[in-house]
Amino acid sequence: MPHNDDVQALKISALVSVGAHPDTGRPRRAMSDARAVELGLAMENGSLEVVHAGSPEDPALAYYAGMGLPAIRVLGQPEEADAVVTLTQYFQDNMPDILLTGGRSESGESSGLLPFFLAQRLNCPIVMGIAEILSIENGRAKVLQALPRGQRRAVSVTLPFVASVDMAAKAPRQSAYGRARHCDIEARMVGEAVPDQVRQSWEETEAKPKLKRLKVVKAKSAADRFKAATAKTESSGGRVLKDKPVSEMAQAVFDLLLEEGVIHR
Repeated sequence: MPHNDDVQALKISALVSVGAHPDTGRPRRAMSDARAVELGLAMENGSLEVVHAGSPEDPALAYYAGMGLPAIRVLGQPEEADAVVTLTQYFQDNMPDILLTGGRSESGESSGLLPFFLAQRLNCPIVMGIAEILSIENGRAKVLQALPRGQRRAVSVTLPFVASVDMAAKAPRQSAYGRARHCDIEARMVGEAVPDQVRQSWEETEAKPKLKRLKVVKAKSAADRFKAATAKTESSGGRVLKDKPVSEMAQAVFDLLLEEGVIHR
């Protein structure tokens, strides 16, 4: 469990965004942001503030509130506003010791660049993809960074700093409706909202299923190739089209692509 040798409690902020259910698209808590909140709640001698830039009426906030939060600070801004500007204006006067974010949002641009922009504008170091905060001593934090293939690396960083939380971090606790009712949504306006110039050029369309590739038999020997060819001939009952009208041969190819799921009507 992380500890702090200083008497004064650490100030920890966790940024949360609106998530989207992968099947239904309904608003929910973003899984990586929820892990950032969980990491902040687990810190000993830490005072956690959860911050959201957006609408205080967003239903997704209830999922975070249900984790047992006493309050959520909402920096009011319209949907088309640039969250980086709003958050920078707020943290320039309210910089915590540790600023936690998720790896990337589940809606919007989902570029994962927000923690980089914040660290640059707040002039503080950044650590990407942490799984745990090990200790804090003498103004420095020792964090465990998640690496590919389950590897971990201990990194030392000075306070204050920005850190994105990896999906390898501890899973967030269950959200309960009863606990959500005891959370206060504290709305606050910070400066003037600045439109997101990149967002204004977006063109949103409905997602389409990805094209399916035809199966390619990879055989290392002549025997394997003969076996694969024989099995396909026996199972598919294919037909050879020769000296047929072009329209008939084209229709046969089209029907095959439909059957294999390569294209859709």
